[in-house]
Amino acid sequence: MTWLIVILAAATMLVLAVFMAYVLGWANEAFHVETDERVEACLEALPGANCGGCGFVGCSDYAEAVVAGKAECDRCPVGGPACAKKLAEILGVELGHSAPYRPVVHCGATYEQRLGRHAYDGEPRCTAANLVAGVQGCTYGCLGFGDCERVCEFDAIDVIDGLATVDYAKCVGCGACAKICPRNIIHMVPFNRSQVAAIACSNKDFGKDVKAVCKVGCLGCGACQRLSDLFRVSDNIAHVEYDQLDEKALASSRKAFDKCPSNRIVMVGIPAEKDRAAVADKDTSGVVEAEFETTVDQTTWHG
Repeated sequence: MTWLIVILAAATMLVLAVFMAYVLGWANEAFHVETDERVEACLEALPGANCGGCGFVGCSDYAEAVVAGKAECDRCPVGGPACAKKLAEILGVELGHSAPYRPVVHCGATYEQRLGRHAYDGEPRCTAANLVAGVQGCTYGCLGFGDCERVCEFDAIDVIDGLATVDYAKCVGCGACAKICPRNIIHMVPFNRSQVAAIACSNKDFGKDVKAVCKVGCLGCGACQRLSDLFRVSDNIAHVEYDQLDEKALASSRKAFDKCPSNRIVMVGIPAEKDRAAVADKDTSGVVEAEFETTVDQTTWHG
């Protein structure tokens, strides 16, 4: 009797195995999705950082978008030009010229230069401090609690004396710092040269109000705009016209550097030797500002 039970159990398992094999085989055919071999090739060409700097969730999503023609080949900040060239070769397309994007912080005031600062005993993070009124007089500037520093996987940004500072020698342009900043004062901008001009302020208030909260804020006086087409003033603050930034425009803007009463026009990036010589007598520390925007107007303040 026992052997009969064993045979019956074995037969049952065999029937189930055959049935499941049939079901799996059918499912494989019914739900099969054709994949483009180029997607796998592109994925192998990408660095696999999954940083999101390309604007997609990860390298896999970006590879699929590139093959589908929904994204350009040069959007991987980690892989850089070499990776873009390889992707273009895989797809058989011509790679156009494009400038690399790098993060820039449009605030240039250190702790000592900020006025109206008060003790803050809450969670030492920018996202938390941004919800509390009165942390510092300027509601546009860098809070200095290092959210951007912590999120950077390449050790390319540090908070020095309360100010987020980018190390462009290490930065790959992944954009993580720009995404995490609650005041949206870090932006990704195209560097069409090794070093670019910038306005080291983001305060849109009138000049006298800026002076009340910061020793080095832009006054919106318009002196730079009158002296060079490279600059424009809107919302009480100067902006750099990055689409016009080239060697000729930069050379013609030197008077604007000299005439800025707050010395807020600075140079950032990795300067070439000729750039070092050209601005040897200038303050070249600071940040780049482009497509100005902050989240201060979108924030609900408490306290």
